[in-house]
Formats: sequence, structure tokens, C-alpha cells
Amino acid sequence: MNQYLTLAPSKPKSWLILAAWIFLILFAGRFVMNDALPYFGFDEEVYGRFWGMKWPLIGHVSGGLIALTLGPLQFWQAFRDKYLKVHRLMGKLYLTAILIGTISSTSLAWTTGLAIHWTWAFALQILAFAWFCTAAMAFISIKRRRIQQHKEWMIRSYVVTFAFVIFRWLAAMPSIVEQGSFVERGPTLIWISWGIPLFITEIILQWNKK
Repeated sequence: MNQYLTLAPSKPKSWLILAAWIFLILFAGRFVMNDALPYFGFDEEVYGRFWGMKWPLIGHVSGGLIALTLGPLQFWQAFRDKYLKVHRLMGKLYLTAILIGTISSTSLAWTTGLAIHWTWAFALQILAFAWFCTAAMAFISIKRRRIQQHKEWMIRSYVVTFAFVIFRWLAAMPSIVEQGSFVERGPTLIWISWGIPLFITEIILQWNKK
């Protein structure tokens, strides 16, 4: 995971990384089509109880979509090397999207989230905090010209970004829905969606260090 994509992979490991990225993009694409894009129709039925907070929700969804979309391009080494200025511009857009998404998430956590239960609001807030911090560390690292640290923090940032996709996938699984009320399973799913992937990512990053 700590290698950027190349245009023409020549090694089995490179092909494996490319296959993993294709799977993640398709997996995220399903989430975007089914769970994110419907909100942009501004149909009150789609929003349900979120209608009164539709603008923070749009900010949250928009920030997540932009970060999800730009992430793979930021990890594409051939693209980065050829279009460095574009890479930097997209990096700024990526960080801005996460900042907007974080602010919106915090607003939602302590309004509609708190209306469900404080554990749900707290879980959402910590996810937003992790989302912001990993992106901020990537920014600080590149400003200090610590390229390897920047790459690693960008990987962590994208893993946390992907938590929204994982959560939606887990929350829709019938075997999980049967485990109790949303208050009982929702906060746990949020923690699982980013905590476990980030833990696995950290093991891989440290394992590959020389």
C-alpha cells in the first residue's frame, strides 16, 4: 500500500496493487451511486429526518465524494510525475474537501447525531477528528518536505476517507442489521469502519520499512 501506482506495472506486486485499486474504485463507485448522489436531487423524502440539516449533509457528502475521487489520482505515480502542478492543485482540493467535510460532520454529529444517542454523536465526532488529523499531518509533512512521511499520511488519510464506504456496506448487511437497534450497532460500526483498516494499514506501513 505504500507504493504509488505506476502507469504500466511490470511486477506481480505492482499488478496486485493495481487490482486492489480497481476493486476499491468499483466498491466506492457503488456507494457513490446508491448512497451519495441521491442527496443532490434535493428530494425531501431522500433526506428524511436530515431535511432540516440538508446543507451540512451536502457539505459532508460533497467533501467525502471529492476526497474519494481525488485520492486514487494522488497515488498514481506516473500522473504525479508528469503533472506535478496538477497533483499539487488536487492535493489542495483534497485537503479543502476534507476540511469542509469535517466541519459539516461535526455539525451533524451534535445535532441529528446527538438526537439518536450521545454514543453515536461521539463516534461520528472522533471519525471526523481522525479524518482531519490524518489529512493535516499529510499537509504538514509535505510543507516540511518530508516526502515519505507525506506519502504515509496520505495513505492513512485515504483509509479514513474510505471509512464512510465501509460503514455503509457493513450497516446494510442483513446479518448485522439483525444484531439489534441502530443505537446498539451504529457506533460500533463507525469505530470498526476506520479503526481496524487504519490498524492494518499501520502494520503494513511499518512492516515494509527497511
